[in-house]
Amino acid sequence: MLESLRGLGYSTGAALADIIDNSVSAGASEVLLDFHWDGARSRISILDDGRGMDDGELESAMRLGDKNPLQVRHPGDLGRFGMGLKTASLSQCRRLTVASSKAGVISCLRWDLDALAATSGTDWLLFEGPAEGSEECLAPIRERCHGTLVLWECLDRVVTPGYTPDDFLAMIDRVEAHLAMVFHRLLEGSHPRLRLLINRRRVEPWDPFMTGSPAKPWTSSLARTFTVAGPVEVECHVLPHQDRLSADEFTKMAGPEGWTAQQGFYVYRNQRLLVAGGWLGLGTGRAWNREEAHRLARIRLDIPNTADAAWKIDIRKSSARPPVSLRPWLTDLAERTRERARKVFAFRGSPVTGPRGGAVEPAWQAVRTRSGTRYRIDEKHPAVAAVLEVAGEICPLVRAMLRVIEETVPVQRIWLDTAEGRETPRTGFAGEPDETIVGIAGILYADMVGRRGMSDEAAKRLLMATEPFQNYPALVASLRGNSSNDRTRIG
Repeated sequence: MLESLRGLGYSTGAALADIIDNSVSAGASEVLLDFHWDGARSRISILDDGRGMDDGELESAMRLGDKNPLQVRHPGDLGRFGMGLKTASLSQCRRLTVASSKAGVISCLRWDLDALAATSGTDWLLFEGPAEGSEECLAPIRERCHGTLVLWECLDRVVTPGYTPDDFLAMIDRVEAHLAMVFHRLLEGSHPRLRLLINRRRVEPWDPFMTGSPAKPWTSSLARTFTVAGPVEVECHVLPHQDRLSADEFTKMAGPEGWTAQQGFYVYRNQRLLVAGGWLGLGTGRAWNREEAHRLARIRLDIPNTADAAWKIDIRKSSARPPVSLRPWLTDLAERTRERARKVFAFRGSPVTGPRGGAVEPAWQAVRTRSGTRYRIDEKHPAVAAVLEVAGEICPLVRAMLRVIEETVPVQRIWLDTAEGRETPRTGFAGEPDETIVGIAGILYADMVGRRGMSDEAAKRLLMATEPFQNYPALVASLRGNSSNDRTRIG
């Protein structure tokens, strides 16, 4: 049975999160994770400053399924099945040792799958004390009057054949990213509820919602409903487009799995993240997939620990399914969030209003007809309008050129490049030097002031309400007219 339970499918990060859950439930304020590389003898230990356990409590904790999942739990309890310590640990290692201090008295028990396999009979042997040669690994708990140390040895599911120190370091990085996400609400703030350290380095929280960022285009008000299993709270977020983020911010906010994979619902129980992204099987007509156009949509959803059965929370705390009664409500909230996220994605993060509240003049328009959507160049755009006004006898030729451009937009190629490259192609002068932007804006500015007789202020105001120059107000403001440039005519 123990060998079979090893196949539940834990990742190392998910397994360690399960152990940390026990520490939080035991009132720990600090958890120290130590990763020690020694080839096949590598080990991982988790030390907390929680209440600790006496002999009877430790024996209960080491027994499979000791707690009935149907029992009412303390509201702050992060467990449910009474299986996590054993199944999570043994999914990664063959030897699990737990030592706990309560009032300065140390208790220590050990599951050892190799020792069990070597014994005759059918007894379930739970050994006392550490394995021979592992005594020093328990030294940190002997220095504490309360707390618990979990030691993983014989890491056969981690250190596999061909595993190198670089692989071990990469695994530590993945674990850190996972824990920073799962426990971010406990790690945040000037006085966090929990401190996590990996090899003495503090784990910094990863907030998937960029809370408080002025670049965010939209955050909903808190929505709440009450069910038989307890209250459910939802808050919807649309994150900024890449154009509104620095390169470091864009990389960080992609999350452990990347922008597209991290979209969707984030389900929390007692501020602990259970599900990171995905649409929970919701959808209109058919279940929604993770699509590039909706990658900026993230929805925080909080449930109490009384709702595990109703939400079908699994042992690994990695999947959830909303009750049938909540699906219409959640679908409606998600649909509105997805639509807002799609608009931000489609407009490349451009604001919908200009600097003084007026509409931004787009360069392209989407025209929806019975035969489908077509994309047309907006002839009201100052750059286009200026050429058409002075084109004279070649105006039909210019309009023919514009129509050819409209009819040959490489939509499929753009979509493929976006899907395969996981980012949208660069437009809107992104990455271009300031000189290029000023040069093009200067030509339009000179035409407005010279040929059209607009004032300096009016010309700049129009440019700052025109795509894509609205993204560069400082450069537009820096434009200066002179007697020659102000009279430049196009044509």
